[in-house]
Amino acid sequence: MRKFFNYVLELAKNVVEKDPAAKSLFLSLFFTPGVKAQAYHYIAHRLFLKGRYILASIISNRARRITGIEIHPGAVLGRRILMDHGMGIVIGETAIVGDDVTLFHGVTLGGIGGGSGS
Repeated sequence: MRKFFNYVLELAKNVVEKDPAAKSLFLSLFFTPGVKAQAYHYIAHRLFLKGRYILASIISNRARRITGIEIHPGAVLGRRILMDHGMGIVIGETAIVGDDVTLFHGVTLGGIGGGSGS
């Protein structure tokens, strides 16, 4: 549980540091969709890795409805990702997002081809 809170706190601090519109850590923690989406993904991803696919999908879909950001539970996310104006961001199952990445609205990451690794 401690790792989860440290992860979310790191995300919120990153927003305050990199987004000039962020007014405070409190506002970033509770009102930034990108932070919320990644907090949900943290939980869903761990469930996905344990084979709890249905529960992971339920959590992922709830996050999408709340934030407008869709992150597949199987996607691998790095640290300190900033989702600026995150509405419409889609991160697919095959996506691997590194550390210190900034994503803007309407970005889609992940393969759409029929083959493996596309």
